[in-house]
Amino acid sequence: MRITRHVRPSRRTALLGVTAAVGLSAAAVTLPGTAGAAPHHPIRPTIVLEHGAFADAASWDGVVARLQRAGYPVVSAANPLRGPATDAAYLRSVLDHVEGPVVLVGHSYGGTVISQAAAGLEDKVKALVYIAAFLPDAGESSIGLTNKFPGSTLGQAIESVNYSLPDGGQGADVYIKPEKFRSQFAADVPAAKAKLMAAGQRPVAAAALEEKSTEAAWKTIPSWSLVTTGDRNIPVAAQRYMSARAKARTTTIDASHAVSVSRPEAVTRIVEQAARTVR
Repeated sequence: MRITRHVRPSRRTALLGVTAAVGLSAAAVTLPGTAGAAPHHPIRPTIVLEHGAFADAASWDGVVARLQRAGYPVVSAANPLRGPATDAAYLRSVLDHVEGPVVLVGHSYGGTVISQAAAGLEDKVKALVYIAAFLPDAGESSIGLTNKFPGSTLGQAIESVNYSLPDGGQGADVYIKPEKFRSQFAADVPAAKAKLMAAGQRPVAAAALEEKSTEAAWKTIPSWSLVTTGDRNIPVAAQRYMSARAKARTTTIDASHAVSVSRPEAVTRIVEQAARTVR
């Protein structure tokens, strides 16, 4: 199934109602009297959201709900969390099934993934939005950028679990210890919600945090960044450094690393700012 853009609704005409009923895209419909004329409302970009380590697609739920109410088509993608090259290739396959312009949003390690996935896609990806995220340059890794500045306590909160695969492959996955999850990752999230997040956290391959990026799409695509001053995963100094280097339009907020959960309204505002620039 292909994901299509939607015209921003302004008048609920009978024609559009029939179109929806038969499963056609409203973007493909020419209203009477508008042939050859510019549309009254611009077509909105699809917002594609990429979660980071120790989270899953549900971490965007509050943002998705707000964007959908505002009329944006949204895709909350699953991130394999295996490494920048693998994860970027997977995300590009998702983008292949999205028609029209895209605003690509990454949280945490998801910023590394969108930076690589969007390289060379300037005709499709019109804006990059980094939410408490990495904005690596080619040759940089997530762990290297984290350790470049003081402030992260992640190393004290994680545990590694070794695994073996039937084909002989081996590796290690990294989790945040459940008892430390809230204080480390989601200090401003209600305790009951943080407990659920800890139980459902997606592990990241240890090698993914050490793998170096090979592309930096923020060099060619306009970027926005939300910096979180209560972050214990990515030091705020690192976030500011990367955002300034990328010349990203930057907003600072007092929030934890799990800002998409604790402050979805603030995250949505940044995404909409980027989306409004798409023509």
